[in-house]
Amino acid sequence: MLQASLPFLPIRRALAAGLALLAVSGTAAAAGDPERGRVLADTCGGCHAIPGYRNAYPSFRVPMLGGQHAEYIVLALKAYKNGERPHLTMQAQAAGLSDQDMKDVAAYFAGLGPAETGPVATGGQVSRGRDKAATCVSCHGEAGISLTPEWPNLAGQHESYLRLTMEQYKGGTRTNAVMAGLSLMLTDQDIQDLAAFYAAQAGLFTAEPGG
Repeated sequence: MLQASLPFLPIRRALAAGLALLAVSGTAAAAGDPERGRVLADTCGGCHAIPGYRNAYPSFRVPMLGGQHAEYIVLALKAYKNGERPHLTMQAQAAGLSDQDMKDVAAYFAGLGPAETGPVATGGQVSRGRDKAATCVSCHGEAGISLTPEWPNLAGQHESYLRLTMEQYKGGTRTNAVMAGLSLMLTDQDIQDLAAFYAAQAGLFTAEPGG
């Protein structure tokens, strides 16, 4: 993710491996039923439909799902169900979902509308984060709107959640072939700057009731 201080060869190798894995595994989600997904997602509203809602411990704002790719939501739910992503509540929620349930829930959230767009925010820490995000562009886009639906949109996501995610990848409690290698190269300051940059952009929004 760093433009100057990171060695690019290992990054490119990890990125190529991750992209190849996605292509081989065929992870793109088939179209789900958004109306059925709306019903299934009712329990999700207790956290994800409340603007700025915080997870108690560790303390972070729960991620916004409005404007997120359906394919990525499916992958995230599968990772919770398989125990690859650490969050007891989400693991319990995903445990009872079938593959079709996940596709339907994802179709509902994705159907609330695309990620918002706007001028790229800059200035201060945000500009430092933009300079460090050069390697992120390959997957997450120029300002955090991803180019491939299996990769998450980051633009507009809560800063505290973005920091937590990068810290989990770096600490090994959350796994991903690409992010595992990239995160090890990040300092605490890098993580703060990158989170500030993506959080400042137009993009994701809270999936409020009635959407």
